[in-house]
Amino acid sequence: MTTHHARRERERAEREQSIVTAARDLAEADGWDAVTTRRLAAEIEYSQPVLYSHFKGKSAIMAAVVVQACGDLADVLHAARTGARGKRQVLCAVATAYTEFAERRPAVYDAIFTHPVDLPFATPEAPAQLHAAFGEIVATVRPLAEGADDAELVVLTETFWSSLHGLVTLMRSGRLRREDHERRLALLIGRFWS
Repeated sequence: MTTHHARRERERAEREQSIVTAARDLAEADGWDAVTTRRLAAEIEYSQPVLYSHFKGKSAIMAAVVVQACGDLADVLHAARTGARGKRQVLCAVATAYTEFAERRPAVYDAIFTHPVDLPFATPEAPAQLHAAFGEIVATVRPLAEGADDAELVVLTETFWSSLHGLVTLMRSGRLRREDHERRLALLIGRFWS
């Protein structure tokens, strides 16, 4: 690869990253409805054709945000999981980190878990970042699933994750009182732990 070609590839990757970052920041500030190719082009000072040379449209940009955010979520959960000692403390730390991620990055969280996104979830074809995020939850639950085979471990992990996601989503939407969130998390962990 020539130096010129390598530089062009690096510049292309940097443009693509700036589009993803601008979309994420715009969504966090004003919601996903505000993320349009016209507005993104204005934000990053590229023309709409330049955006389309990187992404087919808003859904492709959102998918790129989701992939990157799942990598970020995996990092957050890994830090929480490896920074705690004891099975129950690890479960608490990961549940808290998961909640904080959802609270700190609501538009990104919604893109990952509630908006339609053209990505293969829960399949071998899913991007590595999606597998990494789920893998951190599996690693959190595994010590509690002594004697479980892989299929049982996945179902147990999905149950914990679904419960955690439900609590977070209902609290964020005002369907559950925010001031009781810690008690609900403690109850979930206590039930999972017993």
